[in-house]
Amino acid sequence: MEPQRHLEILLAEGHRLAAMPPDALDAPVPSIEGWTLERVVRHTGKIHQWVAAVLAAGPEADLDQVSSSLPGIPRGADCLPAYGEALQVVHAALAALAPEEQVASFVGPTTARFWQRRQAHEVAVHRIDAADAVQAVGGPPPEPIALDCAADGTDEWARVFLATRWNQRFGEFPEELEGRTVHLHGTDIDAAEWLLTFAGGRVLVDPTHAKGDVALRGTAQDLLLALWRRRPLDLLEVHGDQELAERLVDLARF
Repeated sequence: MEPQRHLEILLAEGHRLAAMPPDALDAPVPSIEGWTLERVVRHTGKIHQWVAAVLAAGPEADLDQVSSSLPGIPRGADCLPAYGEALQVVHAALAALAPEEQVASFVGPTTARFWQRRQAHEVAVHRIDAADAVQAVGGPPPEPIALDCAADGTDEWARVFLATRWNQRFGEFPEELEGRTVHLHGTDIDAAEWLLTFAGGRVLVDPTHAKGDVALRGTAQDLLLALWRRRPLDLLEVHGDQELAERLVDLARF
């Protein structure tokens, strides 16, 4: 996906989140224990505020210092318009940057393209959380994530979080994963396949069709949401080593 498309997704999904019904703010999120719709809205708004502040602080930004000076999102019904304001601020900040402009991030120095992508997927998944909460109290089912967004979200999950962020936070992958392979396949869009190979305490990501020790197949959205533990693994077709599939999803806590 190109940066402009990420910005479109950010705005579209953010508007959906901002439009959640105020009378459902106490509704629990089925897939995240202890979370409510209100917590999803406030959390996502705070992330928008933080990213905008990181960008404003420049490529040498101290992320901890930025985190300590955010205005936050109010509780109660006011969280929804406050979220909408935070969305507009971060969208404007990201739209003002050339994709290759240098910025700070939680994975180290990178380019604006990173945040343009990350914010699109941040709000897309959390919008599903919010819509799941609304559905759980009698609302309509969630509108689907755009196919290209869902497939790109899995690519980001594999490359940024599994192949980069996991090692930064936890060190090497467990030794029992050495040499193991996982094939991911989004079945309803082209070019949505990845082979994950665990080697040398890390994971290599190859966007290709290849046989793995286990294959996880499903729609692009189901695959993305299962990897982020928003949907049960048994929503997917799992061919091969079921325990390896379960281990992968269990480890993927970033």
